[in-house]
Amino acid sequence: MVEELPSVFLVGPMGAGKTTIGKLLAKQLGREFLDSDWYIESQTGADIAWIFAKEGEAGFRERETRAIDELTQKPQIVLATGGGAVMSAENRAFLHQRGIVVYLNAPVDVQMARTVKDKSRPLLQQPNPKQILQDLYSIRDPLYRQVAHIIMPTGHTYPRYMVNQLLQQLASFDMSAITAPNNRS
Repeated sequence: MVEELPSVFLVGPMGAGKTTIGKLLAKQLGREFLDSDWYIESQTGADIAWIFAKEGEAGFRERETRAIDELTQKPQIVLATGGGAVMSAENRAFLHQRGIVVYLNAPVDVQMARTVKDKSRPLLQQPNPKQILQDLYSIRDPLYRQVAHIIMPTGHTYPRYMVNQLLQQLASFDMSAITAPNNRS
């Protein structure tokens, strides 16, 4: 089953657990784990906050699209994407057509609890980060749902249990959902 399974791409808001779940899932599947933000940092030699500060969000998003294009072409990986990767229709197409997309859906309260002390998230360095998270969720949730093949609520159970649930869903996944034309983007 694992050999036949295409790459798995995790999408969702910051604090949803994409990196944690991704690492555990990759280990269970015997696959390489990649993170699009880490990849961008390794390619540029700069962290995401610095890229945002120097190039703005638009500059970062251009880099992100190049990274998503490259990474989604790698065979049999588990990829965690940045929270805003779905804002680009091009990224949504790359993700949806090249692997199984799993939306880790974390409520705003869960996101807030997990990100409140994280200074490496440029979008949250504002006076009211909870409102920022709520606004981002309102905008991005429909896009996560649009690109996803599987939607998993997160923040209510242990990561290992979530990975076991996800493995069960992947075992019965209908591969034609990937190769069928994507009329949802």
